[in-house]
Amino acid sequence: MKASPRGSLFKDQPDATQGERFEELCRSRSFRIERITSSGQSSPSGFWYDQAWDEWVLVLQGSAIVQLQEPQEAVRLCPGDWLMINAHRKHRVDSTSQESPTLWLAVHAIPSVA
Repeated sequence: MKASPRGSLFKDQPDATQGERFEELCRSRSFRIERITSSGQSSPSGFWYDQAWDEWVLVLQGSAIVQLQEPQEAVRLCPGDWLMINAHRKHRVDSTSQESPTLWLAVHAIPSVA
């Protein structure tokens, strides 16, 4: 039997000062989990994500503000705060902390193919 993959969310964090870093930690047929490291980044002006899958995000360190549409709301996330973003709910990252990197854990549901 093969060893199970494992790691630490807090060790070996990449430098995100030159851009956000996305690292896939694991994947199955129904989900994908990634670690995201941000350092002062935000979505480009006027850009909105419109994903075909649900996404659950958790801020482990740092902070972020996520803008959502329909209904319009701004959500401030601090360590321990999580947010469920349903498929096709437009959203963007308005800001992430610069003092310390923002470390996210994101779980993406993989849509089933019918």
